[in-house]
Amino acid sequence: MTDPQPAIRLTGLTKEFGAVTAVDHVDLEIAAGEFFSMLGPSGSGKTTVLRLIAGFEQPTGGTIELFGDDVTKRAPFDRDVNTVFQDYALFPHMSVLENVAYGLRVRGIGRRERIERARRALASVRLEQMGDRKPSQLSGGQRQRVALARATVVQPKVLLLDEPLGALDLKLREQMQVELKEIQRELGITFIFVTHDQEEALTLSDRVAVFNNGRIEQLGTPAELYERPGSRFVADFVGTSNLFDDAVSRELLGRGGVHSVRPEKMAVGSGETGADVRNAPGTVVETIYLGSGIRLVVDLDAGVRVSVLEQNDRNRVHDDERGDRVVVSWHDDDVVALGGADAASAPAA
Repeated sequence: MTDPQPAIRLTGLTKEFGAVTAVDHVDLEIAAGEFFSMLGPSGSGKTTVLRLIAGFEQPTGGTIELFGDDVTKRAPFDRDVNTVFQDYALFPHMSVLENVAYGLRVRGIGRRERIERARRALASVRLEQMGDRKPSQLSGGQRQRVALARATVVQPKVLLLDEPLGALDLKLREQMQVELKEIQRELGITFIFVTHDQEEALTLSDRVAVFNNGRIEQLGTPAELYERPGSRFVADFVGTSNLFDDAVSRELLGRGGVHSVRPEKMAVGSGETGADVRNAPGTVVETIYLGSGIRLVVDLDAGVRVSVLEQNDRNRVHDDERGDRVVVSWHDDDVVALGGADAASAPAA
């Protein structure tokens, strides 16, 4: 990310569909060479922003710049971007190599050059031996890599990815997340990735924009969003949080406002003491075995239900069961005060 000119600059970007404002005056800069994710629930505006950048939709207001060049009114084919979709969109009658070379063919590149570039693109996604096969002969993960090769072979300045891993099963999706990050680093192309999967966004991204109601709720690195969420919405959407409303915060923390504590920051029966340690009694209502960890659901006497995530390791000496009385502990440093419009009137967690 050495280029001082941002790859993408959005200024006051707005998109209305009748009475519905899908994108509400979004300002955003995405650096050259960055792996940037737009994260949010369905209807939050993230996919609409991607389609506006691609040129598939025209904004109601605002501008879109690509490396300093205003492309707001340009057609999709006149923007130096390419898009990878969830359904791969491969031509079933063409070979893998022909699929990858198709974009070069449309651009009038000679046969010898386009075949050579298509083979290099397949090698970049580790499919150089699959060029003669048809898409139907490939696995889902292999087809997705072919779609990536086809999108990158034309060397776009920005690659847009619209939930490209959504159709894959969990294990394959996790494998593709690692491979996708490696491919992006090798190519050095700016990737803009849309997803509703918070774990996927945290795994892949240099930075993440969390969308809510057509606006960016919070922008930051994965660690910043997870460790220091700026609002109740971000705390609840990015990972799992134990949320304390104003009344519970006053009882358990000695101060007002809305606060959150991540489940892995809490412990049951730790016996810790100290000025910075909070202890709250409660009753176990559920024990959930997760393999690598154990999630305990505890109803605290203060009137709030919390989740506690413990590692399933050799340090575990006791399995708590439903109905057991326990003490839940956490450190003050792990408590995050939540701001935003939702803080003052937030209901109990």
